[in-house]
Amino acid sequence: MLLVLTTATIINVSLNFRDYSIKSAIEKSKMTATIVKDGLTAHMVNGIMDKREYFLNQISANNDAVKSLWLVRSENVIKQYGKGLNDETPRDDIDKKVLSSGETLREVIENSNDITLRVTIPYKATVSGGNTNCLTCHDVQRGDTLGAISMEFDISDMRTTGMLTILKIFGINMLFLVIVLLLLNYYVTPFMRLFTNLQNGIKKAYSGDFTHKFETTVGGDAKNIVDQMNSLFAKMQETFGDIKYNLATFIPQGCVSSADPLHEAKTIINELSDVYKFKKTIELDSSKDEVYTRIIDILKLKYNLNRFALYEVNNITQERKLIFSSDKESLICQEKVNKDAQGCRAFRTKSVTISSEFPNLCQACLSERQNYICIPFTINNDVSLTISITGDSEDEIEKIRAHITSVKHYLEAAKPVIESQILMEKLKDTSLRDGMTGLYNRRFLEEIIDKIMHQAKRTKETYAVMMLDVDFFKMVNDTYGHDVGDRVIVEIGKVLKDNIRESDLAIRYGGEEFVVMLHNASEEGTQEVAKKIHSAFAALSFDVGTGETLRKTMSIGISKFPEDGDTIWKSIKFADTALYVAKTTGRNKIVHYEKEMADSDDLR
Repeated sequence: MLLVLTTATIINVSLNFRDYSIKSAIEKSKMTATIVKDGLTAHMVNGIMDKREYFLNQISANNDAVKSLWLVRSENVIKQYGKGLNDETPRDDIDKKVLSSGETLREVIENSNDITLRVTIPYKATVSGGNTNCLTCHDVQRGDTLGAISMEFDISDMRTTGMLTILKIFGINMLFLVIVLLLLNYYVTPFMRLFTNLQNGIKKAYSGDFTHKFETTVGGDAKNIVDQMNSLFAKMQETFGDIKYNLATFIPQGCVSSADPLHEAKTIINELSDVYKFKKTIELDSSKDEVYTRIIDILKLKYNLNRFALYEVNNITQERKLIFSSDKESLICQEKVNKDAQGCRAFRTKSVTISSEFPNLCQACLSERQNYICIPFTINNDVSLTISITGDSEDEIEKIRAHITSVKHYLEAAKPVIESQILMEKLKDTSLRDGMTGLYNRRFLEEIIDKIMHQAKRTKETYAVMMLDVDFFKMVNDTYGHDVGDRVIVEIGKVLKDNIRESDLAIRYGGEEFVVMLHNASEEGTQEVAKKIHSAFAALSFDVGTGETLRKTMSIGISKFPEDGDTIWKSIKFADTALYVAKTTGRNKIVHYEKEMADSDDLR
């Protein structure tokens, strides 16, 4: 700043000095022009104009600054008096312009050796209040230009004087600058050392090192600041020195990449907070499916994943079930993998599979050029999860890769909740199944029947309801014992499982009574299934332990929902009515419900 100020001062002085020198020379030219004019006028009045050369030479001789001086006559004066002494006609364009315009012209001529100021001043015809009247001698109009005086002044000393002045100013400024720098060095350097020391300490703190010792030779407030900083860093070392490693107890190191341990600690704490909130939320969810929905929301909202699929894998059967997919493009696995999850590299190896690690890494992928990340996660011995994430480019996959550890934190938080829900489902399933046959029991029917009915009405689905009963079953228990009776019941369960579809339901309604609900079955299809069950059971032979074998038959009553009854419960009742008709009309038969059965006592 001082150098800039010095330069600006020198430039300003140089310009002002030059301007002053030129103005001074111009004033001299005006004065000289006036003297010449008055002298020539006096010569004319006194009639000695032929003696004017001496007068003009004396002016040049007595003024060192005037390099040359000459007079120029106008055309009117030349016509009247001639060209004058030494050819007083215009010498150059400047003389001509001044005679033509009647205005003074100035020009600075500058070269490496000298500087010349050229000034040409016009003389105009005037009529003064005294004895001078130009019009008495000259045949011109008032205000006409009679002539001009041209002068050249040597102002070269301006350059020399200016340079000396500038050097003096520069010397004074440089001396002042040196003094100021010495003072700054003396007073400011200790503070600069302090700032450097502070900066080094802060740099160390960014990397988690708060052991820096601040030092200074400055007293007063600066010394107090240093003491306070040392005290603060000592406390920070005690508080934050090991925070990264303590937090790693909850979240493994490496999940956050940062050279700043405080920023890393903040990020980890925020992650812990989010995971904790997530865990507290899912603990109150009523089902495993709700927990899966929470995981899907986290993947969408927190990690901004647009294309992914979530699978649940049965570790026992190796079957994989799709829980969620964002779109068809997120389903990148071959269909056979859903039947045998061992085809999934991530599930088989229990490690994250990333397409960029090796060409065609997972050979179960539909496309070799697909970009994907597959994250496996084991819930327990029975269930695992697999998250399949796809991207448009390897760069997108690399961005997602940075979130893998964080995603696993949420899965870890969800693990005990999902395990608990699985256990609850098992317990509930056990309570809803018949222990002897493995079929659903009447309690299941009571809990699920309304949901089935509402869904069927909404989607306009139908059910064929069959009520089955073993003919003379009480005689089996009374004659051969309950062990044989139990074997008969178990075989009925097997027969029903073998002859209905997955979408159908088989329920042990009570004792030897069974209910079968056939989903969207036609009348012919219902009859065919009933015959298969009837024939398969009739073909069974039971060893009663005395060398004898036992064969039994069953009766079946059939009704249709909603054709026969507007509720499934009514349809079950009507199927029971048809079963009663079958038993009272000879047993070992299949009877379809008809409306007359409910109205006629003879048919019941």
